[in-house]
Amino acid sequence: MTTSSAPAVEASTATTCQITLLYDGDCPLCLREVNFLRQKDNGRGLVAFTDIAADDYNPEANGGVDFATAMGRIHAVKADGTVIKNVEVFRQVYDVLGMGWIYAPTRWPIVGALVDWAYGVWANWRLAVTGRPSLKTLLAEREAKLAQGCGEGEASRCRI
Repeated sequence: MTTSSAPAVEASTATTCQITLLYDGDCPLCLREVNFLRQKDNGRGLVAFTDIAADDYNPEANGGVDFATAMGRIHAVKADGTVIKNVEVFRQVYDVLGMGWIYAPTRWPIVGALVDWAYGVWANWRLAVTGRPSLKTLLAEREAKLAQGCGEGEASRCRI
């Protein structure tokens, strides 16, 4: 549903957005984090949030990060078009929102290496931990939707 305030919000986001967070909108834990970050953004438009699970997700508009790649690890696109991934996404998003101190210790060599490793384990297991199908299954379902003319940049709202 479109409201009369939507264009103003989009214009504000376009001028102030410093980073676009690509998140899995079908992941309950991801949604929890995104909702927290939206609250901290408090309507300032510093961070844009793009749901990679949405039928109209468009990789070309998001640094070329396709669905499969985005599902494997968290990604973000900085205002200059630079694509970042893994824990660096959290470091930079939290910095933009004025909470960089939370992830600051992850910049230290030993702590950073441990956190990066832990994130890798989490990324590999997050689907199973949240009770979702395997990445292979999710990719096959997405391909089936694409074959029906849904998703990857189209405005259709197909659901399985």
